Amino acid sequence: MNDRYDAGDAAYGAGPYELVGYDEYGRPMYRQVPAQQAPQAAYDPYTQQQGYGHDPYATGRQPSHDAGHQPSAYEQPYGTQAPYAPHDPYDPYAPGPQAAPGHDPYGQAASSGQQPRAAEHTAYIPQQAGPAEDTRSAPEDEPAPGERDHHTDPFPLAEDPDGDPEDVIDWLKFTENRTERREEARRRARGRIITLLVVLALVLTGGAGYLWYAGDLPGLSSSGGGTGSATPVAAQKRDVIVVHLHNTGKGGTSTALLVDNTTTRQGTTVLLPNALALTGDDGSTTTLAKSVDGDGASGTRDQLDTVLGTSIQGSWRLDTPYLQNLVELVGNIEIDTDTDVPDPDAGKKGTAPLVHRGHEQTLGGKAAVAYATYRAADESQNAQLQRFGQVMQGVLRKMSSDPSAATTTVQTLAQILDPPLTDKDLGAFLARLADLAKSGAYRTTLLPVRTDGTLSAQTSDSVVKDILGGTAKSPGAGSAVRVSVQNATGAKDAADKARVVLLNGGFTFLEGGGASGTQVTSKVVYADTARRADATEVAKTLGLPAGSVTRGTVSSGADVSVVLGGDYRPSAS
Repeated sequence: MNDRYDAGDAAYGAGPYELVGYDEYGRPMYRQVPAQQAPQAAYDPYTQQQGYGHDPYATGRQPSHDAGHQPSAYEQPYGTQAPYAPHDPYDPYAPGPQAAPGHDPYGQAASSGQQPRAAEHTAYIPQQAGPAEDTRSAPEDEPAPGERDHHTDPFPLAEDPDGDPEDVIDWLKFTENRTERREEARRRARGRIITLLVVLALVLTGGAGYLWYAGDLPGLSSSGGGTGSATPVAAQKRDVIVVHLHNTGKGGTSTALLVDNTTTRQGTTVLLPNALALTGDDGSTTTLAKSVDGDGASGTRDQLDTVLGTSIQGSWRLDTPYLQNLVELVGNIEIDTDTDVPDPDAGKKGTAPLVHRGHEQTLGGKAAVAYATYRAADESQNAQLQRFGQVMQGVLRKMSSDPSAATTTVQTLAQILDPPLTDKDLGAFLARLADLAKSGAYRTTLLPVRTDGTLSAQTSDSVVKDILGGTAKSPGAGSAVRVSVQNATGAKDAADKARVVLLNGGFTFLEGGGASGTQVTSKVVYADTARRADATEVAKTLGLPAGSVTRGTVSSGADVSVVLGGDYRPSAS
């Protein structure tokens, strides 16, 4: 297998060999035992060269041979012996026998040009297995018999497999990435579906909660009038503020109640005619217009509480200049006007009207004031009151629903409000009404009164009971009994005479107006059983028989109602 080593066998000849040690790679080293013959100088092939460091092969001539001389391995023809470089036996670092080009017999790179140092200056025995040829092109799995597998490489390297591994890696990466993308797409789709379901559930829950809170949920909703409401009309919670519009230019006042029913979430403007009959501080009958001018906001509020049986939290005096500023602050209003309104500042007739009749007319501050206070010569005060109600509802639709923003608007007016009403209270109240007005849960209604200013049970119950609470406010302890008197005698002065008698008797007189016709007998009516004794006392005071006392329906705001008939004798009382 290693011809270079085998070719030198003849050079050494036959003879015994002895082991002299191992090199630093663990390979055995031998030397030939000299033959027993006449003493002579030992043959050293390294010293028989032609001079130290001389290579006989470099000149291309053959060495001479003496007769009977056996050629040594170094005297073999070139190509039949293992070439050796000149070697100094005493120089351990001198180069030894040369190996074939490109091959290191000890497993190291051929380009190193340096052989490992031996333990002794001995020659390698030809029978010793030489290093394997460079067989990377055709590697052998097992070493040849008799050879020892000595690897000097620090790390054996695995040979590259056939084919291009980069293509395989790229394909695996592509397949893996494709699978991951699919899984990621599935996860994202599941996440979107879950998010959509959660949002849908929240929307449905929030919508149902809002409908329940607003009272619009089917089966649980209640109308503004209280019909079919789950909460009794009298038990519903209401916030009420009375607003007085003072016309500073032409004089006169207009009054309305702003009602926020927090139970049914219904807002209402209740327009109060100036002819509404009220009871003065001295117990006498007066009108709403006279009370506003004479008794002021506080006195009027108390009198309205007495007549309407409600609880008013505050009074808001709104002069026409402030109404003009308020409309401009909210950014004008849009209302349906029912008539043309001339410009009050126009000096000539025939001038174009300031407000045109039509649908959804835009009114600025000046036009809104002119429309709210306008009353034609042939119109009743109720027509002007209806226009004032339209302007107020238009303002609420444009008012901010945010309490802080609404409060800022009120403060910008720079009004001095009547206690206990404050800017913050009024702003928060108007913001709630604005929210109802924008959602359509707002209406404007007129309180019906008779020509004499009294309230009829048939026409006022829908307003007084359903909107304002339905029950007259009971007077406090020690308060005078309120007596409503209607004249059915046919005599015009019968009611006035009864008024004097009742006031002298310590009762509060309420003008009940004229009856639709005359009656023969008088009636003293009470609604509450607790008022039976009061009704009996009223009958005695008026000189009516005890049989005239009966239980029934009384006028709104009164404790006892009296209908004077033909049997009433003013002289007897």
